Amino acid sequence: MRAALLAALWLAGLCAPAHAALTLCNRTSYILYAATAAIQSPRSDTRGWTRIAPGDCQLARKEPLTAETYLVHARSSIAHSGPSRSWGGTYPVCVKDGNFVIKQAVTQPVCTADDTFALPFAPLDNRGHATWTMTFDEQPALGSLAAAQLAGAKRLLKDIGYRIAAIDGKPDKATGTALSDFRKRMHFPPTAGNVDLFNALEAQAGKTNAPAGYTVCNEAREPLLLALAQTDGGQPVSRGWWTVQPGACARLTTMPLTGQTAYLLAQRRNGAGVVTGPQRFCIVPQTFDIHGAGNCAKRGYGEAGFAATPFQGRQGFVARITADGLKR
Repeated sequence: MRAALLAALWLAGLCAPAHAALTLCNRTSYILYAATAAIQSPRSDTRGWTRIAPGDCQLARKEPLTAETYLVHARSSIAHSGPSRSWGGTYPVCVKDGNFVIKQAVTQPVCTADDTFALPFAPLDNRGHATWTMTFDEQPALGSLAAAQLAGAKRLLKDIGYRIAAIDGKPDKATGTALSDFRKRMHFPPTAGNVDLFNALEAQAGKTNAPAGYTVCNEAREPLLLALAQTDGGQPVSRGWWTVQPGACARLTTMPLTGQTAYLLAQRRNGAGVVTGPQRFCIVPQTFDIHGAGNCAKRGYGEAGFAATPFQGRQGFVARITADGLKR
């Protein structure tokens, strides 16, 4: 995410329904996951992630918008091919992978919890209104939410291998044929609508694509602690720990992968191994970045066995972990 492209953020306000305080609309061709922060000094309340399909609007906050400042950040689904996109600004805010609520002091200088990290948020100018609607745009801008919905379907169809000429909001024969074929493949009932369509498209794209870098998805029912070992400049380097919540995915590295194999270690909070293997690397209980894999004990480190995860020259790889270990 830290290497994601910064896209345009459209903050023009519209009157929201009386029952909705902050509504987020997606006028892009990407499935977005958005987080919001409310700042009322000396405290902040940050929440995420609100999933918004292309052409759709979702309620992000129910309470009236009475705080001093509101901030927002959105990122594209990891199911999309190519580099990830983000919509934000320059204000760092602590977040987590997976659904979360974080309440902390505004003046807290760093993200202290081991499963939090900072992302750049943009200020939201709701002009003092208790209800507000904002819309995420991309460049070049799509003309309407309906156009974004069609463009989003096109992008996901292309992500899973259909031949789509242009990602735009214009209907065409090739897209109609692809949509018809996809609905048949998914055995959609006649009553299936756009919610079913985008859910299925995202799920299938997630199986087809791997975003640049190394991503881990936790399909177990408990938080997992992760460490990753790679070769950097010809020397083995082990790094940890990342905490990934159940049902969440985290990108351990965002740069395109090089080489053929990376090595993964996953543990429960009590130290029990979930993903292990024969390849030994140095570790310590705290956050670490250790160069070299030999003489761990003599250098004051512990040691653990990592599992090989071959990516065979690809620039992106997604490791999926269940309660029984790596999902092959």
